[in-house]
Amino acid sequence: MLRKIPLAAVGLTVGGILTVVGFYAYAVGMNTLNLAGFFYGIPLLLGGLALKASELKPVPYTKETTPEVKELRSQATPTQEQLRKDVTRFRYGQEAHLDESLAKFGLSPTDEERPILVGLQEYSRDGAYTLLMEFYSPFFNLEQWQERREKIEKFFGPDIKAEITEGEESKIDLALIKDLALIKS
Repeated sequence: MLRKIPLAAVGLTVGGILTVVGFYAYAVGMNTLNLAGFFYGIPLLLGGLALKASELKPVPYTKETTPEVKELRSQATPTQEQLRKDVTRFRYGQEAHLDESLAKFGLSPTDEERPILVGLQEYSRDGAYTLLMEFYSPFFNLEQWQERREKIEKFFGPDIKAEITEGEESKIDLALIKDLALIKS
């Protein structure tokens, strides 16, 4: 619940209210309230504006997660769980979701060419928890992504298989699949 509330909005709201109260208190001669409004309100308001300027919105789910898949989350690897939580909350001070990871794969030579994470899905593939990330990738084609598949699998950790497919209109789908072969053996 709290992950869905942008910190910038909290700073802007509280800072704005305190600043207005400070100006009102100044106008009617209430010195103590005036100081509290100015000393707390204006810095909070400016902090909220700074956060808003560097805010990165959560990635939306493009398909609703079913209750059965939510139960499968228990078999998700720590990396899959961390990825899901990181990209579905507000972030601050980053250019794009997974920007550092994409740079390690050689998929981000410049900010303009970097693939953009535009959607997320969770589903079951042959009984295995799967996290699908949808990237808008007009500068890198399917073959360039597939050349980096082994690197992606190693980076996202043990017990993960990566499957890369082409989506619609310059989109690449990266599915991180929990490797059940290790559990069964």
